[in-house]
Amino acid sequence: MADILSGKEVAQALGEKLKGEVEELKAKGVTPGLAIVIVGDRPDSMSYIKSAQKRCGELGIDCRLVQLPENISENDFISQIHQLNEDRSVHGILVMRPLPTSISEDRVKYEISPLKDVDGFNPLSIAKVMSGDETGFAPCTPSAVMEILDHYGIELKGKRAVIVNSSMVVGKPLALMMLNRFATVNVCHIYTVDLPKETSRAEILVTATGKAKLIKKDMVAPGAVVLDVGISFDENGKICGDVDFDAVKEIAGKITPVPGGVGVVTSTVLAKHVIKACKMQVG
Repeated sequence: MADILSGKEVAQALGEKLKGEVEELKAKGVTPGLAIVIVGDRPDSMSYIKSAQKRCGELGIDCRLVQLPENISENDFISQIHQLNEDRSVHGILVMRPLPTSISEDRVKYEISPLKDVDGFNPLSIAKVMSGDETGFAPCTPSAVMEILDHYGIELKGKRAVIVNSSMVVGKPLALMMLNRFATVNVCHIYTVDLPKETSRAEILVTATGKAKLIKKDMVAPGAVVLDVGISFDENGKICGDVDFDAVKEIAGKITPVPGGVGVVTSTVLAKHVIKACKMQVG
């Protein structure tokens, strides 16, 4: 039976540390500030925003919502980003994606100041992650995976890691972060031939496809560490992850639940990045 890697435990421990850092900054007259930018009001995005606002409030971080109309032009949207870049009370900027088709993400991502890019949207941020530059910001979700591994003392050096996701939001930055810790990383995707063969070789398996219960018991090596980033719903409408949790926990060594795993840590990691950005900007 696998040990459960509780995201709540990780978020609580990290949050206590961050509270102290915020108090130190406020004692010097500085309050960390985050601006969340959204076009429209997608329910899934608004749910995440409420979670981020709540967590920032608990930690003493100012969190501003910049909600823009669906019909905003690309130039006006970028103008809003430039204003936030110049606003000294804003230390972190989070742009909720996807953006409307009228606004090019490929253009917008270059407009966010790398100093304030707390969710690793700007390619310069990913370049820093690739080179091991600690002043760069990786996206919050892969950073949350790393926080869980660190909290539970799970060593990456020399381990075989398999990531079932090749996006710039999760898979690619996570692969870079794991490589920087000297793991041997295999990134899988929709065109991977014989996925079960690849996943069953993993000592550390991370999956983020959004396909309910994709990872079955026979796809996991005995004793493997399994981190489930996927969120979807099963045939009964119950929230679940990529992993067939009840079956896989019988063979895995350690496993994150859904809900209560990686997702719980993400908003606290966002707060961590805002505090880090604040410290860099105020010196």
